[in-house]
Amino acid sequence: MEPQSQDLKTAPFLTLGRFHISEDYGFLLPSPLILPRNLALPFVEVSRNLGLPPILVHSDLVLANWTTRNPGGPLEIRNLDTIVSFPGGESLRGFVLVTVLVEKAAVPGIKALVQAVNAILQPSPDSLLQALQQLRVSIQDITGALGQMHDYVDPDIFYAVIRIFLSGWKDNPALPVGLVYEGVSKEPLSYSGGSAAQSTILHAFDEFLGVRHSKESADFLYRMRDYMPPSHRAFVEEIRLAPSLRTHVLSSGNRQLLTAYNQCVESLAALRTYHLALVTKYLITAASKAKAQRTSHLPRPPQALEERGTGGTAVVSFLKSVRDKTLEALLHPSG
Repeated sequence: MEPQSQDLKTAPFLTLGRFHISEDYGFLLPSPLILPRNLALPFVEVSRNLGLPPILVHSDLVLANWTTRNPGGPLEIRNLDTIVSFPGGESLRGFVLVTVLVEKAAVPGIKALVQAVNAILQPSPDSLLQALQQLRVSIQDITGALGQMHDYVDPDIFYAVIRIFLSGWKDNPALPVGLVYEGVSKEPLSYSGGSAAQSTILHAFDEFLGVRHSKESADFLYRMRDYMPPSHRAFVEEIRLAPSLRTHVLSSGNRQLLTAYNQCVESLAALRTYHLALVTKYLITAASKAKAQRTSHLPRPPQALEERGTGGTAVVSFLKSVRDKTLEALLHPSG
């Protein structure tokens, strides 16, 4: 039996536009830099409800993208898996899950911030000292967790494949004017790609310890806060507005507190030095290797992206600056 056709009197005229088919290009997208309406509208609506930009961010890739294989098992990489993925295979899985473990290593440090702020308000020197010692250990554990990148992420895969999906469309020479979100804006929109700078951890630690970055670095870091979940952004702001730890430590005249504070700063600088070494391996060295092996089976990223971080920064100079400014926060006892 043939399918019943529509009544001729009620059938609408057939048009290509009704099916988002171009008169000039057919099924081809008229401009490949257009995010189609059927994706752009729901993506932007969900993003607005979450208070996040409509692009892949740290929150999407890491904070909400892990699960345990055995719910009763330990939070170790062998018992973890990603929920969603994109090209990159085991290296992508390793990149996401090692970053999950970095976030987990920060938990005692986050708790220490809360304890320390309350210890300044009470005040309780013993509780503050304990919190600073706990923060130092947590920062060192973060560095240890970060070291697992070497075991689980291939530099060539990260450089040539994974990084491209994190590059975004702001400060990206491959998309100089941004991306048109069809049905949302007639003008192209520019958003930074996923970046470690979107993690709330170091923002909170910097605010608590009173680390002050150069204007250029600070501008980028503050912009990255717009890529955090609103409640996490609010936590960083609350830490920023809390009584100054540096002022409290100096005015207390307590050498133990001053030593503990400086150990936190030194550990944070060491973490940033280690991160710089990782970026050198996974970006700078990998870029040089990719240039030398032009016949490699891996795709070559756009040349303009070679020494840029996924957030769009000139990454080595940025990381050196934030490390050096961290060290400048060290306190020197008077007298």
